[in-house]
Amino acid sequence: MLRSSTEELTPGNTTDSGRSSVLSPLDYRGKQSGPVSLGRGSTSAGLLTRVTHSFRGGRTSSSVPPSSGSSFCGTPRLMRGTPRLGRTPGLAGALGIHPAWTPQTEPSVTTSCSSVISATAASVIVAVVEGRGLARGEIGMASINLKCPELVLYQFADTGTYAKVITKLHILVPLEILMPDTASEKGKGTKLYSLITENFQSVAFTAIQRKYFNERKGLEYIQQLSAPEYSTVIMEVQAKYYCLAAAAALLKYFEFIQNSIYAPKSLKVSFKGSEHTAMIDSASATNLELVVNNRDHRSEHTLLGVLNYTKTPGGGRRLRSNILEPLLDVDTINIRLDTIQELLQDEELFFGLKNAIGHFLDIDQLLSVLVQIPKQETVQVAESKITHVIQLKHTLEMVPPLRMVLKNCNTALLKAYSSSLEDNRFDMILEQIKSVINDDTSYMKGSLNMRTQKCYAVRPNINEFLDIARRAYTEIVDDIAELVDQVGEKYALPIRTSFSTARGFFIQMKLEGVALPDGELPADFIKVTKHKNNYSFTTADLMKMNDRCDEALREIFHMSYVVVCQLLNTVHEHIHCLYKLSDAVSMLDMLLSLANACTISDYVRPEFTDTLAIKQGRHPILERIVGQQPVSNNSYISEGSNFVIITGPNMSGKSTYLKQVALCQIMAQIGSFVPAEYASFRIADQIFTRIGVDDDFETNSSTFMVEMKEVSYLIHNVSDRSLIIIDELGRGTSAEEGVGICHSVCEFLLSLRLFTCWSQAFTLFATHFLELCELETLYPNVENQHMEVQHTRTGDTGTERVIYTFLLSRGSSEERNYGLRAAEMTALPLTIIQEAKAISSKVSQQLLAKHHSDPETQRQRAVYHLATRLLQTARNSRLDPDSLRIYLKGLKRHYEAELQVIGEPVSMETEEE
Repeated sequence: MLRSSTEELTPGNTTDSGRSSVLSPLDYRGKQSGPVSLGRGSTSAGLLTRVTHSFRGGRTSSSVPPSSGSSFCGTPRLMRGTPRLGRTPGLAGALGIHPAWTPQTEPSVTTSCSSVISATAASVIVAVVEGRGLARGEIGMASINLKCPELVLYQFADTGTYAKVITKLHILVPLEILMPDTASEKGKGTKLYSLITENFQSVAFTAIQRKYFNERKGLEYIQQLSAPEYSTVIMEVQAKYYCLAAAAALLKYFEFIQNSIYAPKSLKVSFKGSEHTAMIDSASATNLELVVNNRDHRSEHTLLGVLNYTKTPGGGRRLRSNILEPLLDVDTINIRLDTIQELLQDEELFFGLKNAIGHFLDIDQLLSVLVQIPKQETVQVAESKITHVIQLKHTLEMVPPLRMVLKNCNTALLKAYSSSLEDNRFDMILEQIKSVINDDTSYMKGSLNMRTQKCYAVRPNINEFLDIARRAYTEIVDDIAELVDQVGEKYALPIRTSFSTARGFFIQMKLEGVALPDGELPADFIKVTKHKNNYSFTTADLMKMNDRCDEALREIFHMSYVVVCQLLNTVHEHIHCLYKLSDAVSMLDMLLSLANACTISDYVRPEFTDTLAIKQGRHPILERIVGQQPVSNNSYISEGSNFVIITGPNMSGKSTYLKQVALCQIMAQIGSFVPAEYASFRIADQIFTRIGVDDDFETNSSTFMVEMKEVSYLIHNVSDRSLIIIDELGRGTSAEEGVGICHSVCEFLLSLRLFTCWSQAFTLFATHFLELCELETLYPNVENQHMEVQHTRTGDTGTERVIYTFLLSRGSSEERNYGLRAAEMTALPLTIIQEAKAISSKVSQQLLAKHHSDPETQRQRAVYHLATRLLQTARNSRLDPDSLRIYLKGLKRHYEAELQVIGEPVSMETEEE
């Protein structure tokens, strides 16, 4: 039913020359002996980019206009030999698809965002649509991974900055973005369109006619394609029109671009709102080096690198996704922490699970190809299907060992996965496969090994012609071995037979201890290559035998394909249990990885309260870099002291400390233990960072403009549960303006509590502007802290040296002229340093004035601190009555001491018991 008239599109086999042809398996007889390239039926990202257009090169005036009245249906059939370089404008117009820019080179899929991964790994296509008129700001998105058969739908309301859309796209790392052609408005573009093209200049973009964003068609697609286990998603999305519209366009485009369709009832469909995970914008992910190191993109010195000990591709993807989108649900986080704790306490479970998980292949990618029905039957398609059945057999054979390891587990999550693996469909499918596939057929590494496995995969006596073709193939391989032996005897050379996918069978010879006649190889040896001490070559007779061998293999693969397709038709309705298996393996792999990280370093299980309290916390990435425990620090932020101003000289460790707190917060919210002696966190729904002073040449923004853009984004999106990290704001302009900007931003963030009752954002604000420390005298919830330094003098010259302790202490920094001390460590002339000190001293006397708070302000601060601590105790205390009484008496004594310091009479009356 899903096969539309797009079946008539036969792009054929696109080769490097750009030629296209439509070939049947029989057409390959007598053609090239190497692997056959499958046009758009392939799921590789590289082939996909041939029919997409890149933003590289920027906007041009020669953009392809939309084709009015055109549609997917009734598209003319591509003729054989039609020249194709990427997607031709004529074909694009016929499909109602047109790029915003014309391609200048074949696009490479890379992004400049924090979530960048290698180009070969990018495999996600995303469709985005926005409501119009009164519904503007309502966003619908749909994404599908070409390596994982999961359709993910999103719908949410966004602000005018479209922060959620941009952040979500950065996390997905799209290979291609689809939008309605009306969004571009013939070059003018909506605001969302402009922001996406600005932020993703290297990502392929395709505009599709608006009529294909059809919510009714989208719902029909989901009803037809959703696997039974995920059919409940229909109730969840049936009224979410925009994500359904995006899904309709995405699935139609997928059918065109992949030249295949998904089998009915085969797809995992899920809906994700924006309220289930914390939001970390792309700039913050970059600043914190969550998945990419800012100095070296290949370096593993990132949070992902610190925690990644996964054994499977699915586990690695899941860990990366969780780091970029931490959880908000405390119960789910604690279930993960319980599991990690059991893994750490049960050594047999830990190593048994690690061994079982390590043998799994990429289940998502296997599922993706199993549920697709190709529209063309080529030799490559046939060979791939046989490979996939062998991989499926291997995967199902790994289930019983995993089931056995989980048999005696105790925590809820492991029990749930153990129960899901008891599904009898795993055994049922395996038995059906074994009725057709040989028992000893297995997935093996090495091109010749795997080629042999595919050749003899199907049991004998199922297809008589297949048995004959295999005998012929065996005889040819034996003849090749005999030929090589004869050549070796003829020329008295120590040669051996080798194999590669590209060359087939060829001859290799080591040069060590070999005396060649006349110092040259015999003339019979052709296509000679030399690598180090090895010669590789072939002969005319061997090439002819390779052709015969390939011809026999094509017959084998073609006949095996018929048998395999019949097998897949019988197991297809049960194959969706692999979604359960994929989920179990990826989650177990991720949790094992997090547990493994705990064994490498000394981590502690976090708690979740309304307070951020870390005892002796450490920077997880720095700890990996230096190979030992760095200087640890305490952190305490509560609703009573939710705004911390941190001062200290350059290189004293302010930025490292700020990142440390944010990284520990993220680790805790993904369900990981954290590097500390004790840790308590409040769940943060958003994490903002403003770190770094770099110009942005792409957007023609100075350092100060970049700062203002990031602060503006923060101001418009901050919530009462946010964690805010600001480092050195205002350093891109003059001192006076910098102080003014910083003071105003601080005042705004402090005023938020007036509108949010007790709950308020937690803010860490590092600055060189010591004037900001006076905020502590104005606001009771502001606390000054500083990085300590020590001064020493050398015995011989009396030169003063500064020693950085990297320790955080209460109060503001008393350091002055630390910039000049840093300058002294360089090769600046002494006269310049001395004059700079004199001028600085005069300016400081004029600008810096001490302000002391009056007694009334101090009294209000004491009352405020007592009230917040009592409220915090009422919410979170687990003390027994006697311990609680002692703690409350301590609060009373502390309050009385604060009043006595300012000469206030103590009037607090309590009954002594």
